[in-house]
Amino acid sequence: HHRFFLFSGLPPPSTLSSGMNAEFGKQWYQRRVRGTKNVGLGIKTPREAIEGTYIDKKCPFTGNVAIRGRLLTGTVYNMKMKRTLTIRRDYLHYIKKYNRFEKRHKNISAHVSPAFIDLNKGDTVLVGQCRPLSKTVRFNVLKVIATAAADKKKFSKF
Repeated sequence: HHRFFLFSGLPPPSTLSSGMNAEFGKQWYQRRVRGTKNVGLGIKTPREAIEGTYIDKKCPFTGNVAIRGRLLTGTVYNMKMKRTLTIRRDYLHYIKKYNRFEKRHKNISAHVSPAFIDLNKGDTVLVGQCRPLSKTVRFNVLKVIATAAADKKKFSKF
């Protein structure tokens, strides 16, 4: 039965059962189950992701999700879903005939990791594109840029 363990990447049970090796095996297994990773693009892994005990397979820091493609910023618009939020992106569209701009917006659903526990409606967040996580979700929250309280003091675009 030792041959199975050679191919599975797991140490044989004899090394896990006794003393010091058992302790090492336990730590090794915990790291394998929930390890943190660097998503790249100059984004720091949040402290809550490193020290926390949550399990989230769609989290970009602890789960099985790669961030690739677009990076977008937006304002948190809706937080009524579990581990998902909606961000609103406002932009201006030029109308050539009238030589003027009109306001438009897009709503994007994004998965929010339990690492971002203090998110509120109105916060500005950075989201990164990933593989489709559900029917509408293709983005993952990577960073909180500004909170709603600090945003009120600043001049807004609209």
